[in-house]
Amino acid sequence: MSFLLRWLFAFVLLAATYNPSQVNYIRWAMNNTDGNLPLVVLFGIVLLIGYIIYLRATLRSIGVFGMALVLGLVAAILWALVYYGLLDLSDPKLSTWIGIFALSLVLGVGLSWSIIRRKLSGQVDMDDVEE
Repeated sequence: MSFLLRWLFAFVLLAATYNPSQVNYIRWAMNNTDGNLPLVVLFGIVLLIGYIIYLRATLRSIGVFGMALVLGLVAAILWALVYYGLLDLSDPKLSTWIGIFALSLVLGVGLSWSIIRRKLSGQVDMDDVEE
């Protein structure tokens, strides 16, 4: 359940920043820089904090190579789905949502990797040792 929550938060973080609908930070900020600049900056900093937490944890746990492997796995699954006609990527909105989903999986795995590895192998990371 903990992986699901970490992945869900990563998905919300990415989707809140940008998605194909009209409800996202990028579009809102572009339309409100004149009257609501303090709120634009505040919400931008909150999103930036979320990205820093996720990216730092992901880079520390699986690194750039691990991120590429997870993204490659997701890309191979998508390729198989398209190849066998189970998924059609001609709609740009659907493609954007799939991209958000794929990136959120990378961030979710990255944030959860130490926990997943500990459960699979029984080994504890030095960062996980309680004092």
